[in-house]
Amino acid sequence: MAEEPAENISGGAGGGGRAEAFPDGDPETRAEAVIDELGDMYWEKAYGGQAAFECLVRTILSQNTSDKASQPAFEELMARYGTDGNPEAGKPGTDDLARALADAERSELAETISSAGLYNQKSKVIGEAAEWVLDSYGSAVAFDEYVTTGDPGEVRETLLSIRGVGPKTADCVLLFSGGQEGVFPVDTHVHRIARRTGLAPPDADHEEVREQLEAAVPGEKCGFGHTSMIQFGREYCTAREPACLDGPEACPLYDLCDRIGIDELAGEVVDPADAVER
Repeated sequence: MAEEPAENISGGAGGGGRAEAFPDGDPETRAEAVIDELGDMYWEKAYGGQAAFECLVRTILSQNTSDKASQPAFEELMARYGTDGNPEAGKPGTDDLARALADAERSELAETISSAGLYNQKSKVIGEAAEWVLDSYGSAVAFDEYVTTGDPGEVRETLLSIRGVGPKTADCVLLFSGGQEGVFPVDTHVHRIARRTGLAPPDADHEEVREQLEAAVPGEKCGFGHTSMIQFGREYCTAREPACLDGPEACPLYDLCDRIGIDELAGEVVDPADAVER
């Protein structure tokens, strides 16, 4: 398996810089305490500002693969199909990119994004999404305005109506493009850590984990919680070898974690849902 990047690049270079520090004050929930602890370990990102259509394409490419694999695919896609566009549009190139991808030969597009894996399926989803954006909104710029100014719940349902777009993809577009507060996308890392720590039920699915976290974490901390929990999952709380197996001092979240599915004495790790079934 390809090595993961040292930093989470799912937001890309346009995903924002360093945000202001979190306000002082004691956390009101254990979930917030976890996010605050991660805030002392990792960077704090600002969100919003990405063109919604580009963000949608980037996130589709990231499905079922690592950022290290999907990022080069996105760069290849932009090199072949992106243009300088119209600077007056505010999000240069988005309309041109959407039209180019809607008209693209599927086999050529698949070849372009092959490093992201599942390239035949993703090329079809991206091409159809481009057609849908242009048919529904007339332009990618108009689609961007809808994502950034529309009601988040309504926008989310609209995004979920696109074939091949699931909850994580929709939530990432809301977060990285719309900059919406209270949006906590759930990927494999977040799903595992939330259940392992006891922040969500052991058998919760991705949507249930999202609901638990968004209810327990202040809206302004949800986006950062998403990216920092991913980083923590890569560095400490991996699926098979969580740091706590090396002792309490090895994991900075040890005192905040229930370690569901982890037998420290035996050195065994199972999915939290499997631990409950035993």
